[in-house]
Amino acid sequence: MDSNRNVLDLLDVLYAMVTDAWSVPLGNDKCIIEREKAVALINDIKASLPSSVAEAQRLVAARDEFIGNAKREAEALRKNAEEQARAMVEEQEIVRVAKAKSTEMLSSAEAKSKELRRVASQYVDDIIRQTVESLNSALTTVQTAQSSFRSLGGQPQPKPQEKAEAAENILPVTSNIIIEQRRSDE
Repeated sequence: MDSNRNVLDLLDVLYAMVTDAWSVPLGNDKCIIEREKAVALINDIKASLPSSVAEAQRLVAARDEFIGNAKREAEALRKNAEEQARAMVEEQEIVRVAKAKSTEMLSSAEAKSKELRRVASQYVDDIIRQTVESLNSALTTVQTAQSSFRSLGGQPQPKPQEKAEAAENILPVTSNIIIEQRRSDE
């Protein structure tokens, strides 16, 4: 999460640099900034973004481990219930009580396992959504800064279609990760 904060701080510095820059005479929407500082900030932002993605991947791995532990615990509870039922086979009443208890334990373990999966999936979905929002926000800010720099340097602006394609390249990757993870949970 610290890298997300770092990216936001760098974007704030870049924003302040652009907004506090001197205006170009007769150019209301143009300003003068130090190119080296702006490029250095953009490079720092680019370097920080992979750590945000790594954090999201770490959270997905932690969720998978959490679900695996829940499954192992449910299996251990099931085996324990089976062993207890076998030990009580001597009398019918004991057998009936054992079967009822093992069924109850299995139901309880399955309910706990489902709840753990649901909570873990919801948590990871929230973290991934926040990461996607952060990445999209950072991308928008970087594209805005890039557009400003291009206009200052007299370079041609990218077509709106190119901007849309750049933004769409991020979303399918995260969507695929979420879809594949949900399929493996089922």
